[in-house]
Amino acid sequence: MGSKAGSASKVRLNSFDDLFGGAENTSGEQIIHAKLADLHTFKGHPFRVLDDEKMEETTESIGKYGVLVPGIVRPREGGGYEIIAGHRRKRGSEKAGLDTMPVIVRNYTDDEATIIMVDSNIQREDILPSEKAKAYAMKYEAMKHQGSKGGSTLDEVGEAAGESGKTVQRYVWLARLSDELLGMVDAKKIGIAQGVDISFLSEEQQQYVTVILQETGASVSNAQAAKLKEYGKSGELTLAMVRLILTEEKPKERKVTIKGDKINRYFPEDYSNDDIEGIIIGLLEEWQSKR
Repeated sequence: MGSKAGSASKVRLNSFDDLFGGAENTSGEQIIHAKLADLHTFKGHPFRVLDDEKMEETTESIGKYGVLVPGIVRPREGGGYEIIAGHRRKRGSEKAGLDTMPVIVRNYTDDEATIIMVDSNIQREDILPSEKAKAYAMKYEAMKHQGSKGGSTLDEVGEAAGESGKTVQRYVWLARLSDELLGMVDAKKIGIAQGVDISFLSEEQQQYVTVILQETGASVSNAQAAKLKEYGKSGELTLAMVRLILTEEKPKERKVTIKGDKINRYFPEDYSNDDIEGIIIGLLEEWQSKR
């Protein structure tokens, strides 16, 4: 694997051709046809490669026209190549009965490869919260290794997907959840906001939560998640306490809907719904504390 060096600026790609290579490759790189057996999944690759309807469309296209856009790979220590961009194209090629796939070989470092791998996938429409969380966490660590420091790093991480640093921070926290709890977030059994609170618990404490949720089928309210976080921070969160918190009767929730046209003028266009909700909740808590 490559060394963890370089800077984020080295892998800022300004155009489609910068990423995938144009017809004229001015850097002297060549497109090779690598055997599919020699193409290996990126280490820790957080994105699913599913045999779904979209994959069937990809397979059909590859069967008719071949792989039109080469993948990007780098040499692998154990032989063959590690895929940076092109996991779905490889699977489509397999399903289409091909033995090889066109790829561009580049000698990226670990951090450079991670950033490109995330950026080439993060804008897909069908990404699960767990995928986004793990991807943002990987990219955040890579950019820190490269020397990006300060409050702007989180903003830089979200830049490719058009998301704010605050949203990225929530997903980075979410990535600390166990796989079982992340699966519950994906299944919408735990909300993202609640998942963020639970992410502050230790591995053992998260296991308590998993056990009780699986045992009771209970849902987690904002108040319960906040209470779990509070008791976890103080070291008082036991299995019995988790059971008590998650099985207590929830008060009826009052729903209030505010039309977007009434509040949009107060927030920048790049603020997500999560950002807006967080600010409103913060202001309400401040107002309540002054009453």
